[in-house]
Amino acid sequence: MKVQGALRILLILFMLSINIGCDQVSKTIVRRKLEYYEQVRFLDNHFTLVKVENTGAFLSVGNSLSGPLRFILLNLLPLMAVAAGLVFMLTRELTRTTLFSVILIVGGGFGNIYDRIRYGSVTDFMHIKFGSLQTGIFNVADVSIMLGMLILIVHALFKKPDVVTEEAAAEEPQV
Repeated sequence: MKVQGALRILLILFMLSINIGCDQVSKTIVRRKLEYYEQVRFLDNHFTLVKVENTGAFLSVGNSLSGPLRFILLNLLPLMAVAAGLVFMLTRELTRTTLFSVILIVGGGFGNIYDRIRYGSVTDFMHIKFGSLQTGIFNVADVSIMLGMLILIVHALFKKPDVVTEEAAAEEPQV
């Protein structure tokens, strides 16, 4: 393996570990410091910390599933998707923006899958409300996934068309 290839892999794994670590540290703090449904309000009550355990997926989808279907939809398929994302990152030449986005998505996905497998649920604890607009209760992994998706979408919408010139190839280096 080339040194540059090994350094690339180490950098990807380092960034993933930082991402997953931030998620897990925040959830550990919330598990230790907050009681269930205890609310700590900030920013004139627009941002609230409140500990809940989500036994489903995004916005509690799949909460009522049971047995093998629950295991397949909430554990096995997401684990396979995260593994596929990891293989994709490690085996493809991607732009820095795309690579960063996939790292955010895979890291966030892993953080939530880890919780679901270890604890049987995912710890969610952040809620934002501005007037009639409000979020569900979410966590750092959810923010990571959503930010990664947003960056990917914006990048796809606004990237310049592929042009076979040296100038275009030099605009955004491949990693």
